[in-house]
Amino acid sequence: MDAALVVAICAAALAAVAVAVSALLVRRVRALGRAQHAILGGSAADVVDFAVSLQGRIDDVYRAVDEIASGLTRVDRRVDGAITNTSVVRYDAYEDTGGQQSASFAFLDTHRTGTVITAIQGRDYARIYVKELDRGKASVALSPEELEAVQRAMAR
Repeated sequence: MDAALVVAICAAALAAVAVAVSALLVRRVRALGRAQHAILGGSAADVVDFAVSLQGRIDDVYRAVDEIASGLTRVDRRVDGAITNTSVVRYDAYEDTGGQQSASFAFLDTHRTGTVITAIQGRDYARIYVKELDRGKASVALSPEELEAVQRAMAR
């Protein structure tokens, strides 16, 4: 066999292999194009541009989450300072009265800060007492009924 013939056969075999590999690569590139088209939704942008825009949107979401978290912190502080715990204790302040016409009201926040209002009803008169609490400490001694109102309010 002539050397030129051997070289020609080898070159033809290599050309056939190159054509087969090229055909396979063309199929894979088309499949990749279809996948990119599915991801991008028909946009003319490429995957890199899409990823950059997606990262921008993700950054926007993080900023929005941070804003919401700081807003929730402000709301939590406002709620902690709001009157959220209330209670009423009704009782007979005097033995000669009936119907539990006297009452103690507790209006407290989550830190046991607030006001206790007591209305004592007698036969001929009514008295109202207002006492402040600061973190559970009263500026004036609380009656047993007022203490019960505070305990009931904080038990909720």
